[in-house]
Amino acid sequence: MSLLIKNGEIITADSRYFADIFCEDETITRIDRNLAAPAGCEVIDARGHYVFPGFIDPHVHIYLPFMGTFSKDTYETGSKAAIVGGTTTLIEMCCPARSDDALASFDLWMKQAVGKSACDFTFHMGVTKFDDTTEQQLREIVARGISSFKIFLAYKGAFGIDDTELYRTLKLARELGVIVTAHCENETLVSERCKELLAAGKTDPAQHHESRPPRVEAEGVHHLMTFAELTGTATYIVHLSCQEALDEAIAARRRGVRVGIETLIQYLTLDKTYAEKPDFEGAKYIMSPPLRDARNQSMLWNGLRDGLIQTVATDHAPFDFENQKPMGKDDFTKIPNGIPSLEERVNLLYTHGVKTGKIDLHTFVNIASTQAAKLFGLFPRKGTIQPGADADLVIFDPNHRGTISAKTQSMNVDYSAFEGWPIEGRASVVTIRGQIAAQHGRFCGTFGRGKFLRRTPSHF
Repeated sequence: MSLLIKNGEIITADSRYFADIFCEDETITRIDRNLAAPAGCEVIDARGHYVFPGFIDPHVHIYLPFMGTFSKDTYETGSKAAIVGGTTTLIEMCCPARSDDALASFDLWMKQAVGKSACDFTFHMGVTKFDDTTEQQLREIVARGISSFKIFLAYKGAFGIDDTELYRTLKLARELGVIVTAHCENETLVSERCKELLAAGKTDPAQHHESRPPRVEAEGVHHLMTFAELTGTATYIVHLSCQEALDEAIAARRRGVRVGIETLIQYLTLDKTYAEKPDFEGAKYIMSPPLRDARNQSMLWNGLRDGLIQTVATDHAPFDFENQKPMGKDDFTKIPNGIPSLEERVNLLYTHGVKTGKIDLHTFVNIASTQAAKLFGLFPRKGTIQPGADADLVIFDPNHRGTISAKTQSMNVDYSAFEGWPIEGRASVVTIRGQIAAQHGRFCGTFGRGKFLRRTPSHF
């Protein structure tokens, strides 16, 4: 099987040029001008289009038991949505509960994806406790090809770990060369503020933000950075949402703490007024950390532009508005957290970042693909266009104009957080290891073709 992409403008994190790309046996084998197609080769004319490396979402939830229910996507629907939107690699959070066995949970998450996903995938392994069996099991999981852990400094009693467990997890990660990704909020402050708000009869979705204002997130970052500094562990802050949290992370980085920072497409485009919509509509926009005041958006865009923030993810967690979000109709703490956005990340980032001049095309590729590949042990197999790299490619039409709607999305959820929003530009053709998997917004890939990506530990 071979594929030749001709006449496109290739754009990576650090280069921009016109050339043809020849792909064979799932990889890029030649890049040059005026390449001739051998017999039987499929040819795509990319004239007038950009050619990007396949995009990577470093933070998704496909299979997620949460608050007594389950997220709606499967690896069939989730990988389809990813590919249609230009994302060719998923890194899912494997999130066992504190009562679950780590190794059995890893096997369970693998079972959801293997033989079902249409795109390549890997996991961050959730560490939700650290008892007498945890260390041996985590060593085994790392040996199986996982090089990143996930910890929660929130969700007390469910996913959250205490300080002793935090210290032991970071120490083991440092020994193994594993990067630790972290949800940073102070769980005690969240828990106590929730109790106070409910006792005062404040139960609507808007109270979610008040239960965890920016300083609560900043305190979580500060806490993690103290432990990271004393253990020397490489860390990565997931879904950073506000100026206060960024200030804590950058202060630690200046002290020599190794920390990568992720923000989300939701924080760049939505603000807390969406979660304040009346008639329970705000429940569509409940996530943790919550959407913030709009003043934070320019700070996040500037942080991406200047290299202070490394990645843009989604924290994709789809829960239906009609029959799942209402679990919290009379108690905001029971609203399943998550804003579905896997399918729209690339389009929104291009429309609201590149087209408005907030970021350039190289930054676009860097924050949506290359940095995630480098941080999580996938580069240069993923995240760039060069001979030897996997032939995950996005032929992008900058002239496309469209509108986001739940009626046309591939995600298996009954609403869109961006209903009616216009987009400029779209993935015209998406390839997964040299095979066309989407064309003109329609999926044409193969379920089960996606591979588990084994990674070896390495610090950034």
